[in-house]
Amino acid sequence: MFISSREKAIIELIIRTSGKHTAFSTANFLNVSVRTIQRDLKAIEKILNHFQLRLIRTTDEGLLIEGKNEMIFRLVQKLTEITPVDQTPKERRLALLLILLHEGDSFKIQVLANQLNVSITTLTSYLDELTEWMKNYQVVLSRKRGVGISLEGTEKNKRKALAGYFLLHFNEELIEALFLLEKSEVFQDKILGYFSPDFLLITERLVNEIIYKGPSKLTDSDYVALIVTICISMQRIKLGFLLKDDEEQPPYDIPGEYSIMEQLCEKLGEKYSIVFTPKDIYLLAVTLKGSKIHTAEAIHDDSVLLGSHIKNVIRNISAQLNIDLTSDFSLFQGLLAHMEPSLFRIQQKMDLFNPLTDDIKKKYPVLFMAVKDSLENEFTNLEFPENEVAFIVLHFGSALLLSEEAMSIKSLVVCPTGIGTSKMLASRIKKEIIEIDTVEIKSIKDLNQVTLSQYDVIISTVRLPFMDVDYLLVSPLLSSEEIKTIRTFLQKNLQTLTKNKYHLMVNGKEKTNSRIRTQSITDVLKEIKEVQSSIETILKNFCVFQKKNEPYQQVIMEMIHTAEKNRLLSQPEAVWHEIMEREKLGGLGIPRTSMALFHCRHENVHELIFQITHLNTPCIVKGMDGKDLPIKNLMILAAPRIMSVREQEILSLISTSLIENDEAILAFSSSNEDMIRSKLEAIFLEYLHNNLIKD
Repeated sequence: MFISSREKAIIELIIRTSGKHTAFSTANFLNVSVRTIQRDLKAIEKILNHFQLRLIRTTDEGLLIEGKNEMIFRLVQKLTEITPVDQTPKERRLALLLILLHEGDSFKIQVLANQLNVSITTLTSYLDELTEWMKNYQVVLSRKRGVGISLEGTEKNKRKALAGYFLLHFNEELIEALFLLEKSEVFQDKILGYFSPDFLLITERLVNEIIYKGPSKLTDSDYVALIVTICISMQRIKLGFLLKDDEEQPPYDIPGEYSIMEQLCEKLGEKYSIVFTPKDIYLLAVTLKGSKIHTAEAIHDDSVLLGSHIKNVIRNISAQLNIDLTSDFSLFQGLLAHMEPSLFRIQQKMDLFNPLTDDIKKKYPVLFMAVKDSLENEFTNLEFPENEVAFIVLHFGSALLLSEEAMSIKSLVVCPTGIGTSKMLASRIKKEIIEIDTVEIKSIKDLNQVTLSQYDVIISTVRLPFMDVDYLLVSPLLSSEEIKTIRTFLQKNLQTLTKNKYHLMVNGKEKTNSRIRTQSITDVLKEIKEVQSSIETILKNFCVFQKKNEPYQQVIMEMIHTAEKNRLLSQPEAVWHEIMEREKLGGLGIPRTSMALFHCRHENVHELIFQITHLNTPCIVKGMDGKDLPIKNLMILAAPRIMSVREQEILSLISTSLIENDEAILAFSSSNEDMIRSKLEAIFLEYLHNNLIKD
């Protein structure tokens, strides 16, 4: 039995005081955090199970151990016999990884076993686990006779692997350490046997000071991940482990993130005499780019391509679940903020730590399948890891206000006799495919008395004597490929499975799609006025200009000056500068069209403005896909800095409608003002019917 000194002390304290100590008072007694005690109590419950004892919390949260006196006596005896082990197997595996990464090129297995105070058998199992882990990061753990054990891989991948290991296995400990450091707690030793407390504290303060100045934010997990990644880089550089010349060639233009990390690294370098190379800074900038999420105010309404993809995903999921989410602007806006860093992470093959993935899959299996299927259909060239899918599921879960899925998927297992291997197969289905809630077993002879339409999926180990019902043929042992086939079938047939089954509930009642019903009459009237005013302003200010051969920057400036003359904005140079700065963050040309959308929100813009200039001769503008595009239609979408949600929705509606279909592309690139105005009116009318006039 493995037990730490603190776990032993907690058990002895509970036995001695029986019900008088709470988790809080125990934490004060042992001078640790309550979170640490709660984590230790989980381990203690497992220890008590071996003695048929239970850990009980009284009504006032006092802790006591319940069970037969004989078993409590045996536990006390065992505690006096064993020597506490202050390193858990998890901590030993971390120690092994740190030794391999920091203490040389190769190691003899016996030397490593002695260093970690474990047997060679135990060390071998640790090495097997680390070998599988490091494969995910293209780092090879090599074991050769006569040579020993070594790690082979680039420095960049080694840093990523170490950061990933800390975040997966020690996330709570890291959060706790950061909290205690901020409370001015002093750590005598390195945190988790690796991190310098000073490095962690100063890095966290700089991240707060520099990154949180702007409109971009980090989720809690990304916040910890960024601090950990920066500290690992610092400690690796200080030990002489440097990025090679062929590592981290910048494939992405990320000037904003690079500038932020350059500023942060400069301050850390000055304080600790560490030299961050441009490659180090770029690697950290990539981590930041994959972590940042934007507030609603910072989202660019000109995210035409991404906005179009997200609308398609929402439409697809609505169809699969038979629930209309297409009018939920809050959902659209949240996904727009989340998806940009998400797509960047996937393209960069960056791991995302999501501690909730397994819970989300178990609690909302149908929604998880729907989201995964929709993402795969819309982003055909990308593969979404489950951790990324789980975060997106939370956005939809929030939109649906779901507490838990109440729909069950029923399956029928058919075997020749309905006994023997069929029960084993049914058990394996329930264990491996959590989406399936109910499994019934029938023999072929029983099928005549069964209504097959009541089952969502039919799984058989033999060919069935009829052809008018779809079924899946599997082996009794259910291979991993067959499990995948069943999941794929469920994923592709969600619309049929959810038809007439309203499986997402809100406090036991169906969720209404109309947000207006829950609002006061004052709020409703205010929203109606905002929508009316926004639409009228867009249509009033809309116009199409015709220009000949001029640089597009000059054309944009002329459009802004014209808007100033019409008193739609002031200080045109400041507005023009804002638009040009936005262009530096990424291309504005819309791929596979002749349109470019220049957008800004600025305090000197007084009204919503949407205007187009048609060029007789194309100019070259950088596209949203990074390629240069010939552009004939320059569009400006400008708005005040502060806008209501409905005003943001109208603005977003315009940008995402530009490429909604071929008809829209043809209309907006036509240079015909009457045709474009008619198209805008049709878009706004449809919006009004879907959001305000319906029901």
